[in-house]
Amino acid sequence: MPNSMIDFLSNYFYLSLIAGFAAFFLSTSIYLYPVIINVSKLKGLMDDPDHRKMHVSKTPNLGGLGIFLAFSLSMIVFGILTDLVPTDLAKLLAIMGSSIILVFLGIKDDLTGMAPKKKLLGQLIAVLNVVVLTDIRILHFGGIFGINELPYVASVLFSIFVFMLVINAFNLVDGIDGLAGSLSILGSITFGVLFSIKGNYLMSLVATIFVGSVLGFLKYNLSRDKKIFMGDCGSLLTGFLLAYQGIYFLNLNMEIGTTNNFTNSPVILLAILSYPLFDLLRVFAIRIREGRSPFSADSNHIHHRLLRLGLSHKRATFTLVIANSLLIAFAFLTMQLNIHIHLVALVLFGACVYLLPFLKVFDIKNGTQLNVSVLVNGSDAHDVASLKDSVASDQSKTFKSDLNDMPNKIKGQSIGKEFMKDRTKTFNSLKGKLRNRKDKALDKDSVL
Repeated sequence: MPNSMIDFLSNYFYLSLIAGFAAFFLSTSIYLYPVIINVSKLKGLMDDPDHRKMHVSKTPNLGGLGIFLAFSLSMIVFGILTDLVPTDLAKLLAIMGSSIILVFLGIKDDLTGMAPKKKLLGQLIAVLNVVVLTDIRILHFGGIFGINELPYVASVLFSIFVFMLVINAFNLVDGIDGLAGSLSILGSITFGVLFSIKGNYLMSLVATIFVGSVLGFLKYNLSRDKKIFMGDCGSLLTGFLLAYQGIYFLNLNMEIGTTNNFTNSPVILLAILSYPLFDLLRVFAIRIREGRSPFSADSNHIHHRLLRLGLSHKRATFTLVIANSLLIAFAFLTMQLNIHIHLVALVLFGACVYLLPFLKVFDIKNGTQLNVSVLVNGSDAHDVASLKDSVASDQSKTFKSDLNDMPNKIKGQSIGKEFMKDRTKTFNSLKGKLRNRKDKALDKDSVL
């Protein structure tokens, strides 16, 4: 091999960039996702719509399998080219092993369903694989609450908690097109830049390959004709890899004698993962306050609120990615503050940004008109479900009103054929209006 080629391959920065492009090429240029989509349709491996979900037609939901294949194949090839030392090779094998566990766990949940306890047990096994076997754990608190280096047992337990928290946070925010994928790209790009500055090109390689793999998925996730969802197999993998990069970043900044350290790195990490964590804590608090299980499904997420305000899936995703980017920029611009002041300032700023859509100025009294607006102005058909709910709500309200007025009307007319004719006429008129409004909305959005 020519010396120039050897020198080029020994430059891990360029190698990382090439690896990212290779992962994207692998995702988009060898018919990886079209094959998964066609097999899913032939075998009936589809996500069925119901009253909770944002789509109205059966859609393949094994997009995470494509992300995993592109990521793992690229990591194997470029891991060989980087001539890894045994410790880094062990870390890479641990990442691959945990990823396999989570992907197949997610596939089973996507296709046949899985009890929450079994799902959490599988996640725990995957997390223990990296925390215990390769010692990837949170070693230091950075002085937050006066805590510095953690004892081994406390470090292991807290690291497991953080892994599980981030994994399930990304699983919960995967509710609209492009959101989980875009947030993971934002986080991995940020981590990739930080790892490159620190000179750790193994993790820079992991970050760039993951970015390329998810970009290939988004091409189909945001498509109209060849749409595929990430599914649990993708969201679990995404959450795991983001948590792994975050914990590795913390440890890299706490090493003695290293250069280019970032002060208040725990706060920076919280900023990078701010939206999934904030949304998870918010919906858990709402469910517990209402006396429900924190793991019960609902439509109280921030992205659901944006849809109800009339934004399409793409616009809602773009809005939340920009909001998360603002928090990351804020964290870096203010990282010279005392760590406790920095933490409080980030939390307050994040609450202001993420709760902005809930201000009363955005409230719309007529929920039916709002949902029709979402359907007409949106870029996809998933919001038809919202229209169904609004139509049912309108119909229920109208009949309740008629029922309350019935005694007054009965006094002025005989109970018999005339009364039944009047009720039938009112019912048919209402039914026709509702059908006409729904048909117009569907026609304008080109859903049918």
